[in-house]
Amino acid sequence: MLKLGIIGWRGMVGQVLMERMTHESDFSHFETHFFSTSQKGEKNPFTIANSNPILQDAYDIETVKKMDIILTCQGGDYTKKVHSELRASGFIGYWIDAASTLRMEDKATIILDPINKNGIQSALKNNQLDFVGGNCTVSLMMLALGGLFKSDSIEWITSMTYQAASGAGARHMNELLGQMKFVTDRVIKPGIDQSSDILQVEKTVKNLLSDPQFPKDHFGHPIAFNLLPWIDSELPNGQSKEEWKAAAEANKILQSKTFIPIDGTCVRVSAMRCHSQALTIKLKKDIPLNEIESMISEHNPWVELVANNKESSLKKLTPEYASGSLKIPVGRIRKMNLGPTYLNAFTVGDQLLWGAAEPLRRMLHIILEK
Repeated sequence: MLKLGIIGWRGMVGQVLMERMTHESDFSHFETHFFSTSQKGEKNPFTIANSNPILQDAYDIETVKKMDIILTCQGGDYTKKVHSELRASGFIGYWIDAASTLRMEDKATIILDPINKNGIQSALKNNQLDFVGGNCTVSLMMLALGGLFKSDSIEWITSMTYQAASGAGARHMNELLGQMKFVTDRVIKPGIDQSSDILQVEKTVKNLLSDPQFPKDHFGHPIAFNLLPWIDSELPNGQSKEEWKAAAEANKILQSKTFIPIDGTCVRVSAMRCHSQALTIKLKKDIPLNEIESMISEHNPWVELVANNKESSLKKLTPEYASGSLKIPVGRIRKMNLGPTYLNAFTVGDQLLWGAAEPLRRMLHIILEK
């Protein structure tokens, strides 16, 4: 039985991962050891068969080195601190990581097995040991359009993303709630309809967003009643790093001979969970719409094709519908007025599931099948 070490199980992605692994009975395949960066020596809080009852030190290289597989959701700082030292110590186990630190390294494989399982298996045969989950929006986009990628039908894509507060972390989610409360406590008058005075109410809300007491320690700006058209660091070419990841990671996952340009604008919105994307897709040739819909819907079991009408779109192409689900709704599919090779689409998915935790747990099974 392989020894599995899990680090970062308390964070959002870690919690979702634990839920999925428990639901799918994944722990029955491993001797599991839980590591902690701050609670070493304390009791393991999980009731899991074949698990070490004591939390291990996540910074103790000799202990970590004993694992056959390390699965970490601890974040990039932990990876930077431990990974290279662990490898230098002679660790020859598998490293499965949710953080972005190693994604673009030559010896690391980005894992999204419904898209690149052959590439993952090839990496295993070549004795590669580092496997990294992809950027959440990139993974969700690729799963949504998997059929078009598989058929080599895409010339280029623009992806305009609407990314939830949870993509920034738990503290940011909490701050969004705090911002909403700060405003509503000062504006809403129970039992009173303010419709007749709504312009004054709007001015009051605007002024509250710049109030010195308004909570914005984490976002740095209001996200409630607002949006933020920039995510991640600034690059010299005018892109944000989040926007750069789309083409860089997607093409690494595909390992195709022809580079597919992908670009757009990444926006943070006040949804709590799930990332949405509006897509403009330039096809290599004119393909009938019914064939396009078949390619998309038949590629993998998680895509849910949504009819391009108002009722279906408002019901299913929303974070509310997708939250907590492995489904990836794809809709608003239509040819654009730009020409017959231009395709419009809209998709939404839970970035904590297929965008983060799910590829990690599925990688464990690919290793078991090796």
